[in-house]
Order: sequence, then structure tokens, then C-alpha cells
Amino acid sequence: MKNLTNYLLILAMIFIASCSNEDIDTNDSGNGTSSEDLDENGLPKIIFDIQLPTMSNDQEYIIDLARWDIPNNRTDAIKTTANLQAAIDWAHQEGYSRVILPTGEYLVGEDVNTIYQGGIEIYENTEFVFSPGAILEIDTNNKWNYCVISLKGDNIIIRDGTIKGDRDTHVFTPRENDGKTAHDEGHGICVWNKSNQVLVKNMIIHNLTGDGSLVLDANDVTFIDNTIYNNRRQGISIVGGTRIEIKDNEIHHINGTTPQFGVDIEGPGRIDEDILIHKNYFHHNTGGDIVNTSGENVYILDNIMEQGDGNTYVDGPIVSWHKTHTIIARNTITMDSGSVNGRLGYIQYSSGGDKGHNRATYVHDNVCNNCGMYMYKSADADVRRNKFLGYFVAFSDFKNVVLIDNLVTYSQEHPNLRFCWSYRFKEVTGSASGNLLEDTLEEIPLSETTTYTMQCVLDGW
Repeated sequence: MKNLTNYLLILAMIFIASCSNEDIDTNDSGNGTSSEDLDENGLPKIIFDIQLPTMSNDQEYIIDLARWDIPNNRTDAIKTTANLQAAIDWAHQEGYSRVILPTGEYLVGEDVNTIYQGGIEIYENTEFVFSPGAILEIDTNNKWNYCVISLKGDNIIIRDGTIKGDRDTHVFTPRENDGKTAHDEGHGICVWNKSNQVLVKNMIIHNLTGDGSLVLDANDVTFIDNTIYNNRRQGISIVGGTRIEIKDNEIHHINGTTPQFGVDIEGPGRIDEDILIHKNYFHHNTGGDIVNTSGENVYILDNIMEQGDGNTYVDGPIVSWHKTHTIIARNTITMDSGSVNGRLGYIQYSSGGDKGHNRATYVHDNVCNNCGMYMYKSADADVRRNKFLGYFVAFSDFKNVVLIDNLVTYSQEHPNLRFCWSYRFKEVTGSASGNLLEDTLEEIPLSETTTYTMQCVLDGW
């Protein structure tokens, strides 16, 4: 009886294991992602929705400049700030959902404390609209931090105008405690204080000492059809954000103080997740275009990224860290020269050790002109149908890479890269099939159980 019981138990375990295996989509992915989570191209489906603001009424107030005694000729920042804020506050108290700023140039700035210069505050349930030609500009100051527009509450729209910083005239006074002069927290629009359902649309945001916009602990924030340029630190910084969409924007010429990216997802100790960055045009950004240091479920889709004439990248177009979860697909990336990493259109940095999650990084259907990609000291990557034109694909100390139907071509400018620098592997496990080097099928003997290192790597090439 005891033997029969053991036999039945073994049969039951085999049955359970076989049922479990039926639920796993092999799909050559090797990453354990269930089939219902993937679309027809093998990418994780976008399962989050970003909620847009909805106004409770259509009552509209055009700010009466004469009544409120508001200068609109770029003079008297103190008076402009106080009176414009009074008009906005009154409209909010009276229940107007749409507040319109008339045409003109408004210079704002309020001395709040030793490190912060205040601008204009917009409260919940407000659509703040710039009339054609309306410009809101921060006055020259010597503060580390400022917000030209600060959002206070939920359900806010900012649209159709220009926000300008003071980077050309800013006074970079040394900070008392350490003497530093970065002054990198001067922002155009600050979305913070746990604001929800915010839309920034059709804005020109430029010349800030910090970021075009800072998102700090906010949910359901959308940036669409904006032009963001010539800011010192970033185009958009996400420092704690859930359900963020950045779409159809042009972000360019970010330069001045690190990190200098178009979009930076970097909220240590905060939650950054469900972020969609798609159909944007990035160019001439000094640090790079998109960096994900802390985000989960981050989709980077259908963007155009160009290094730009005369621009030198520091890090490169797309950068992620190995404890993030990133889906990179259908982007067109063009590099003219290199960065500190060489001509890598995508690089995944690693601090080594535990990857921090069991989800794969997806790199599908991208075109890298004059550039390649590199991932190291991490695990789980699904890399398919990419074109790496004129550079290489490399993995080092990496577990479980799936490499399918990619194309690598030789560099015409650097013929010395041809030997050992097309598909390059050091201590890598996984699987590979259908990959081309020029017009020749490249045999890559990856194994799911045994690490593979190319002999030329062992030889020091």
C-alpha cells in the first residue's frame, strides 16, 4: 500500500507539472511570460490607461488685465505675480473651469525663501489657456529652485502657450552650505503634491535652469504636442510617477548640467511605473534622449532619436538600468559619432548582483543607424528583428538572452571592428536563431545551460 501511495503521488506531481507547462508560452522567449500578456508581435501588452482631466463645467473667464492691474509688457515681476495670482485665485473661487491668459509677455517671480523663487500657482479643476502670443517668463533670479507654473491639485490642463526660463541671465550664486552652483531645479511646469489627471498640451517650454517639466509623485500625467528645448538639466524629469504618457513632443538641445536627457525616469525610493513614451522626436540632447533608472513597465515606442550635427552624446540615445523593466520597440535611432560608450543606440547599465525582478527587457523592431546595443551583468532579454547598421550587438555576463532575426552590418568607417565585433558574447546563456551578419546567416551557439564566450574574446580582441 505504501508503494502504491508513492506511485500515485508521483503521477499526480507529473500531471501538475505538465498542466503548468501548458500555461507557459515558450514562443522562443525563454522568459516565462504568459501568452495572454503578449501581443501578436511578442511584446507585452499595454494594460494601463492614462486618465485625462475632465472639467465639471464650461464656464470661461478671460483675465481682465485692467481690472486686476496686470502688466503684460514684460515689466514689474513682483506686481505681475501678485495681481495675476489674485485673478487666478478669484476665478477659481468663482467656479470658472477655464481661465484664459490674454496675449502679452508676463514676467513673474516671487522671493519665497533663500533657495526658492515662486511663480504662478494653478489649482484643481482648472484649464489654464494661453491666448496666441502669450508668454509667461520667470524673472532673473539667483535661486537654486523655481517653478514658473506650479500645479496644486487634481484635474488640471495647461495649454497653448510659451513658458520661458532665465538661463541666459540667471545669477548662479554659490550655495552657502557647500559652495555649489548647479542651480538645476528651475522648472517650467511642476506637477507635484500628488496631483492626478494633468494634461500639458501644445506648449513651448524653454531656457529653464533645470527641467522643462518636473513630475514628482503624480499620477495620470500626459504631455502631448509640446516643444521643449534648451533647458539645462532635462526636457522632462519623472521623479515618482504612475501612468505617465509622453507623446508627439519635440524635445531637443537639452544641455548645461547633468544628466541632460530628453526624458529622465529617476525616482529613487519612489514608484515609477506604467510609463508610455511614444511618437516623439528627440535631437541634439547632450546626455541622451531617454534614460530609465527606476521605472517599471516603461514603454519606449515609435520614437525618432537623432544625435544631430555637432552634438556629442555623453551616455547615448537610450539608457536603462538592469533593475528596471523596459520595452523598446520600433524606434529609429541615428548616431553621427559616439558617446563615452561608443556608438551604442541602446545600453543597459548594471551595478551587478541581483537583477531585482524576473521580467525581461524587450528590444524589438528598432532601426539603429550607425549604432548598436550592449547589455551586461544582468539577465532576461528578448531581442528580435532589429537592424543594427554599422556597429555591433554585445552581451557580457548575461543570463537568458533570446536573439532572433536581427541584422548587423559592418561599419564602413571602422573596418577594424569587423573581426570579433559584430555579434559579441562573453559568459552568456540563452538561444539564438535567424540572425544575419550582412547577408549571411550567423551561427551563434548559445545554450540555455552552458555559458558561451567567443574565442576571440578569450584571446583579448
